[in-house]
Amino acid sequence: MAVYTEVSFDEAKHFLHGLKLGTLQSMEGCSGGIENTNYFVTTDQAAYVLTLFERLTAEQLPFYLRLMKHLAVGGIPVPDPATNRDGNVVHALNGKPAAVVNRLQGKSELSPQLPHCAAVGETLARMHLVGRDFALQQPNLRGLPWWNETVPVVLPYLELTQAALLQSELAYQNHVATLSACNALPRGPIHADLFRDNVMFDTPQVAQQPPRLTGFFDFYFAGVDSWLFDIAVCLNDWCIDLTTGRTDSARSKAFLAAYESVRTLNPQERELLPAMARAGALRFWLSRLWDFYLPREASMLKAHDPVHFERVLRQRIQHPITHTELYA
Repeated sequence: MAVYTEVSFDEAKHFLHGLKLGTLQSMEGCSGGIENTNYFVTTDQAAYVLTLFERLTAEQLPFYLRLMKHLAVGGIPVPDPATNRDGNVVHALNGKPAAVVNRLQGKSELSPQLPHCAAVGETLARMHLVGRDFALQQPNLRGLPWWNETVPVVLPYLELTQAALLQSELAYQNHVATLSACNALPRGPIHADLFRDNVMFDTPQVAQQPPRLTGFFDFYFAGVDSWLFDIAVCLNDWCIDLTTGRTDSARSKAFLAAYESVRTLNPQERELLPAMARAGALRFWLSRLWDFYLPREASMLKAHDPVHFERVLRQRIQHPITHTELYA
């Protein structure tokens, strides 16, 4: 959530007034992401997040924003995009596509415990089921075709051992994509970026009370892909030791058991869980390499360390995570 496109207080005030969202009282640029320009804005009606899109086009945005509305109507806790008088969810501000969503309550839990992981797993499964009848289609823009395009771009920046690992894993994932089991995986809209900082929780007011998940947000990497890929992305962030990248078995079991209390994985998903965990690690190692070595200018920008997901990938290769292990 860097700031690439500056928006003045008066510009934001006029924009929000046009959407009937009240009179602007305060605004603050957000740091902590790298794809879009984001501001926290508060009016006399409510608190919102104003987003200007730096890469996604106005033609691509209806998928993401309409998906959020579809999920919200289905009872999934997600931000709800504001519409104009014509019912449009995509707007324009300072020459960029823009959107406004309600700001979720609570805060992200960066040191999740078993109840947090279980809440994410259960809500993710419900989200997948609610999304089944979503009408719009948009591919996962950071899927295998993007990996094949981007690996040659980042290779010149890497050490020989890193380059060999990246090329080897890309070849493996291209092979996996040809398997009949892979093509049979259940599919639908996925979040594709459901990290710890993209989920909100309310802090329990009573001792021993479980945390309440108040929302998934930042759907701007969402697309139609296998549900298993979404599961793998979560396991690679919520259920690992951040220092080493190793699997935390207890958190992994809590996450997957809660997910399967809503939707049971089929045989193909169980078979391909180790490969998909590797795919999730590759995807984020590659995107972090790209952002680190080929950054864009921004007034507030914190690039993520690409080495972290290199460690995760090596762990997933050396110590495959399997469905059987998680239920042992």
